[in-house]
Amino acid sequence: MAAMTTRPDVSKFDQRVVLYDKTWADYDAQLAIRGEERSRPKLAFLAGALELMSPSSDHERIKWHIGQILAFYCAEAGIPMCGYGQWTLRDRAEDAGAEPDECYIFGTEQRGRSRPDLVIEVVWTHGGIKKLEIYRRLGVREVWFWDDDQISVHVMGDAGYEVRARSTFVPDLDLEGVCRLANGEPRPVTELQRDVRAILVRGR
Repeated sequence: MAAMTTRPDVSKFDQRVVLYDKTWADYDAQLAIRGEERSRPKLAFLAGALELMSPSSDHERIKWHIGQILAFYCAEAGIPMCGYGQWTLRDRAEDAGAEPDECYIFGTEQRGRSRPDLVIEVVWTHGGIKKLEIYRRLGVREVWFWDDDQISVHVMGDAGYEVRARSTFVPDLDLEGVCRLANGEPRPVTELQRDVRAILVRGR
């Protein structure tokens, strides 16, 4: 009897396609075909490279957890912040566009801002175009990458992004604690709030 082979569960991986030698008009056309009110697939563009990506369920779970944790933390700590989800950020002059997993503006003045202060990207399946270069061209002040249970913080400096141990917007937030919660089992929102309060207490 022939041995049976087990196919990998593709739902566990992000599905990504990168097309090269594309123009800004091609990028615009893909956005129009998908529709501005839809979020799948996510589109990114950098200097002629057009990426289409459909996140896996694990990717979505982790980005939701990180977003909820950050929101609860800011509420408990009294830090004014508003979330803008997968805001389509693009600049034709810079030949760059992207849709972050989550993004935020800090402070009480929200209206009229053309860019978020903080972008969060979950790296579940490696590959694709360089998101950090996209966000540099777009002028995003801070980018977090979650990758393999670690969060790296990239803060815009005079010569581009610099890796920092802490966020400039939530400097007292325990990022290791965030990672422990983010990649855990799905849990009710009330339990997540309780765990975030515990992180706050430990940080004081």
